[in-house]
Amino acid sequence: MFYKTFQQRLYASLYTAIRQLSYKPLLLPVGICTYYHYKDPIFNDSLPASQIHLPKPLPSKAEIASIKKEFSDAIDADVDKRGDGTSIGPTLVRLAWHTAGTYSIHDGTGGSNGATMRFPPESKWGANAGLGIAREFIESVKQKHPNVSYADLWTLAGATAIEAMGGPEIPWRPGRVDCSAPTTVPDGRLPAADSGSFKKDLQHLRDIFYRMGFDDKQIVILAGAHCIGRCHTDASGYWGPWTNAEKTFSNEYYRLLIEEKWTVKKTHNGKPWTGPRQYENRDGTLMMLPADMAMIENPEFRKHVEAYAKDEALFFKDFASTFGRLLELGVTFPEEPRKPGLFENVATTFVQTIRAFFGKFAL
Repeated sequence: MFYKTFQQRLYASLYTAIRQLSYKPLLLPVGICTYYHYKDPIFNDSLPASQIHLPKPLPSKAEIASIKKEFSDAIDADVDKRGDGTSIGPTLVRLAWHTAGTYSIHDGTGGSNGATMRFPPESKWGANAGLGIAREFIESVKQKHPNVSYADLWTLAGATAIEAMGGPEIPWRPGRVDCSAPTTVPDGRLPAADSGSFKKDLQHLRDIFYRMGFDDKQIVILAGAHCIGRCHTDASGYWGPWTNAEKTFSNEYYRLLIEEKWTVKKTHNGKPWTGPRQYENRDGTLMMLPADMAMIENPEFRKHVEAYAKDEALFFKDFASTFGRLLELGVTFPEEPRKPGLFENVATTFVQTIRAFFGKFAL
């Protein structure tokens, strides 16, 4: 604090002295240096320490391509290792989804910045049950790329998994930073599977997604990710996949939602079903959550379900842009690098010289 205050007074004194002595040619560079001093977040006392992150170089396009290949290869290897038709891919998508889905447009909190699911209480939220597997899966890639943030790796893994499972290319860019403290946002910001009735389910979906800045159509678009993966009784309490190809990204979720006959699940493996309310198809091999069923009970939602059931290319296009937007919620990306101008170079050199000299006296 003493050092920063001393610097501020030094710049102000230099500027005043030069002006009084009429050394006008020096006014401009000193003024520019003063501007860059106050602009520098590391030396600006108006920013709380918890928000200051020392800049790290962003991964290059070549490194991003390498990371995507590592994720894709690891997903394929995991599928071969499991050998049961399941994949880590859908869980990676869910991790990316849930790390971003806490965002609120009302106060700007939450979102994919921070990777705060590394800590309790967020890691223990019921909605995030089972995601520890995905976080552990990413560790091997993190070790190879230590300068890439967890927040970037989690979202890139989800985007890559969608592509690896036959889905569209998701627009993605680096620039998220990790936080060293737990989240301060409350539990309950992620969508629930059942709110008690279809009417309440729809209101709940609107409450959750409108808070993130999405509309009814985008709710239906993001729900389309249920084309992959399955529910597990030891995580959510629900059981089963939404489609017959749970590691293939497609528009099957919408088609099945409309064309299959869905009834409330009553039995499981010949015994009474004791889990939460869910729906199953005729032979009990597929499932839908109450929130899924609610979308075809409302005409405003159903029209979008029908559109994507008929046109997979349309779904892919809309999903890519909407999911890409989801992954950027709560992130302020650094400006694109540009070549500094002459005065910026002069100012930078001057500031560095002053810091180097007076740094000897820092307390």
